[in-house]
Amino acid sequence: MTEELEQYVLSHSAPEGDYLYRLYRATNIHTIHGRMASGHLQGRMLKMLVEMIRPKNILEVGTFSGYSALCMAEGLAAIDEGGNEQGRKSKVWTFEINDEMEDFTRPWLEGSPVAEYIEFRIGDANVEAPKLGVEFDMAFVDGDKRTYVETYEMVLSLLRPGGFILADNTLWDGHVTDPAYDHDHQTQGIRQFNDHVAQDNRVEQVIVPLRDGLTLIRKK
Repeated sequence: MTEELEQYVLSHSAPEGDYLYRLYRATNIHTIHGRMASGHLQGRMLKMLVEMIRPKNILEVGTFSGYSALCMAEGLAAIDEGGNEQGRKSKVWTFEINDEMEDFTRPWLEGSPVAEYIEFRIGDANVEAPKLGVEFDMAFVDGDKRTYVETYEMVLSLLRPGGFILADNTLWDGHVTDPAYDHDHQTQGIRQFNDHVAQDNRVEQVIVPLRDGLTLIRKK
């Protein structure tokens, strides 16, 4: 997509809002891998998918700076504003394995207008999420690409039938089809994940070529 076309798409999509704009800017200024944040377009898509799926519990693997968690929490808040069953207590349970991100991310999450919808935890989601005893309706996977298959199996085991997994970075800058990256461990992890999901008769899936690739997966 050309820069001109990308700007056209963004200008004709719902705005991200000032808080998210400031978070995205701060992420790019104060962290090494700022482009890892979901950003305007993907963030609006995450919010809308939440509004469409109407999950009660969302699991996120890989919080990073909190942009995607906030977008999904906005979706939960919009559902509540539209009229929800009493006592719903919707939540995004988000895990970040890199404890060095906590000092940056936690204030942004806890200071947001949707903080009540977010449970932020530092730790390995593959280990800690099963301990919650929570059945999830939706999951957003954006963690270590080298362990995507392991994470997928963990998430699938906690997901209700008919629930959805959104897996990010599944085209990996086009490296998934580039032989030059055959020995790159992260590329290998994404390829293995894509093959694993494509062959899994427990789910149906489609890869959306949005940004770096987003795979939508529905558990049968």
